[in-house]
Amino acid sequence: MDFLLLPVFSFFIGTIVGLTGIGGASLITPMLIFVFQVPPSVAISSDVVAATLMKVVGGIKHWQQKTVDFAIVKWLAMGSVSGSLLGVAVLHQLRKSGGNNLDTLLLKLLGIMILVVTITALFQMLLLTFLPKINLPELPNLNVNTNKGRFFTLVIGAILGFAVGMTSVSSGSMFALVLISFFRLDARKLVGTDITQAAILLIFTSLGHLTLGTVNWGLVIPIWCGSVPGVIIGAKLCEVAPQKPLKFIIYSILVMVSWKLVGQA
Repeated sequence: MDFLLLPVFSFFIGTIVGLTGIGGASLITPMLIFVFQVPPSVAISSDVVAATLMKVVGGIKHWQQKTVDFAIVKWLAMGSVSGSLLGVAVLHQLRKSGGNNLDTLLLKLLGIMILVVTITALFQMLLLTFLPKINLPELPNLNVNTNKGRFFTLVIGAILGFAVGMTSVSSGSMFALVLISFFRLDARKLVGTDITQAAILLIFTSLGHLTLGTVNWGLVIPIWCGSVPGVIIGAKLCEVAPQKPLKFIIYSILVMVSWKLVGQA
């Protein structure tokens, strides 16, 4: 296993994340499993910890720019952190009851989560591209200043947080979809709110995964070394690169990756 290549691959993936906004967990975890032959449980835990730094740095930057809706972040994070810790608790129980089958189960869950996230995002992109004027039924607009809005925000956060705790996937992609669909955030606050919420979620998820004993710092640090500069460069290139063709290619790759994950399990 040549870990000298890990910062190089992580830099490439970080650039893609900065360039397209596609979540790094959907790319880094499969890379660790397929390229570096890392067990799924170790790959997921190490990726969760590695992703936390990028999200925290991004969240601080958006907080300074005042492009964060803190009311939404608060209620969404309350639900997502609780759901995530529940997901980690389930992993603890699975390790105790059937450790030999844990990696097989995680491969399937990881593949399913990446497939769901990718198909959802791909469908949305194709719909906006080819049928921009189509009138679809609108989802309810959640207002966190009401008890009903807070309740549903907590529930949505808990469901997605549970998925993140179990698989590391969707800390950004699915939450961004929720912010667009249920809160109608403008582009300026969408990214900042998404990243800040994900930062809070991943801090607690990382602590949970550290208790599992499946975090490999020999993976985390090289990923940091490659992905953080990659994200910065990708964000710069984002201003000039054609977004739709890039996203379509990467989504297509992710669909194939997800099928391979499920098939390998």
